[in-house]
Amino acid sequence: MAQHYSQPNGAVGVLMITLAIAGKPNCGKSTFFRAATLAQAEIANYPFTTIDANHGVAYVRTACPCREMQVPCENCRDGVRFIPVGLIDVAGLVPEAHLGRGLGNQFLDNLRQADAVIQVVDASGSTDAEGNPIDIGSRDPIKDIEFLQYEMSMWMYGILSRNWAKLLRQAQARDFSLAAAIAEVFAGLGITYEHVRDATGAVGIELRTAGEEDLIRFCRELMAISKPMLIVGNKADLAPEGCLERLAKHDVIFASAAGELALRMAAEGKFVRYLPGDRNFIENPGANLSAAQRAGLAKVAEFMQKFDGTGVQKALDAAVFTLLDRIVVFPVEDEHKLTDGKGRVLPDAFLMKRGSTSRDLAYQVHTDIGEGFLYAIDAKTGMRIKDTQELKNGDIIKIVSVRK
Repeated sequence: MAQHYSQPNGAVGVLMITLAIAGKPNCGKSTFFRAATLAQAEIANYPFTTIDANHGVAYVRTACPCREMQVPCENCRDGVRFIPVGLIDVAGLVPEAHLGRGLGNQFLDNLRQADAVIQVVDASGSTDAEGNPIDIGSRDPIKDIEFLQYEMSMWMYGILSRNWAKLLRQAQARDFSLAAAIAEVFAGLGITYEHVRDATGAVGIELRTAGEEDLIRFCRELMAISKPMLIVGNKADLAPEGCLERLAKHDVIFASAAGELALRMAAEGKFVRYLPGDRNFIENPGANLSAAQRAGLAKVAEFMQKFDGTGVQKALDAAVFTLLDRIVVFPVEDEHKLTDGKGRVLPDAFLMKRGSTSRDLAYQVHTDIGEGFLYAIDAKTGMRIKDTQELKNGDIIKIVSVRK
């Protein structure tokens, strides 16, 4: 479900991507959310917006082509461009949430809006299955990874099982597509026929004769395909080495959301110079920091050196650019000055699916422009490109259309 944001010029854009932050209570989800959505006004050309209590706007980071093209740009900071995405901090999940326990229904309903899920896990092992405090290292964080995936797949199975008898009756008709009907059941989750087809093939079952266990495996695969998940080992600054070693086998991004939040607040207060995603920060001359503040920042710096940053921006970027396989394309109206119709340099940055063409970009800019599409020009080379040619990350593209 697309969220909207307002640009300073009054134009309205659409956040095509929404990420959900999921996990059990007290794993640091809300801290991650606060850190990710606390954006300095000068970072990007899009002001921070809170949509409601648990919806916000975060940003993914990429290189702005202004330096490569040697043009002045007011939409980046030190050559770094930040592009908005929707972020949802969903309710904490507890065991048997798919049966309605805790805030399970609220949690799972929020997933409907998400393109991908960032699962926040307590890497320190200092909270039990329901988020209650325990001694550090007492819980194996791997159990939290497994539990969330189980709850999500069982929630989907619950939806499918309630409709299964009716679907099987309809499947008696010769021209009935069971896969298409399942996709329709899950249409509210953004699940397509292709998702159902791929999940069926991956688990190797015949849907018409599938039993309960087969359908649960199918739902688990369908969830993984339609709602891809990135695992973040939060509180890694507190985690024993044993917990870190176990999580490292599961392709986890280690993070300190508390450290990132502290840095962003310090940067907002002009105490330090830091851009989200930087590998370090610099204390500003004359910063009036207390001894406790300076000691806290020293601990954050130590973590960043060990893990190559705080991990929060790395997780956002990985979710969009790796998990969802997006590229960034910059549409312009003047391919020589790299401006829009009002003379603004590189005003827009669009997140596009890898494999998208210039015609796809035209439609994303505006339906009318897409319908009137004639051809496109690569502003970096000055050459006309075919409408079937795949766009590349960082492309600057002029769309020529019979419609404006």
